[in-house]
Amino acid sequence: MPDGWLRGAAYREIGPVVAVEKKVGRRRADVVAAVALGIGNGRAESINNKIKVTVRMGHGFRNAGNLVALLMLRRSDGQPALPWEDRGEERRKVDERRRRGGERDRKRRRKVARGN
Repeated sequence: MPDGWLRGAAYREIGPVVAVEKKVGRRRADVVAAVALGIGNGRAESINNKIKVTVRMGHGFRNAGNLVALLMLRRSDGQPALPWEDRGEERRKVDERRRRGGERDRKRRRKVARGN
């Protein structure tokens, strides 16, 4: 909402708008950050929950650096290969699925373009 419109409506003492203007005014930086990042409340709560669970797991760590490293690892999409694992076959399967998914999308787009 544009600031001018919100302030003008609050100045005219439209009841519900006055309350919204006060809340937005207090939390302006948070509102702007949420809109800029595009992260909704559900996604933010999910991230917070993962952090809490990881912190509970990490009570045995001797230093905070290891806990932060675990948080970053759990939050990332990648899975590092362990020395005893061969991830080559898994990567090939993922690449094949992505390729097939791309073909499906192209077929759908062609079908829509033809009007079927």
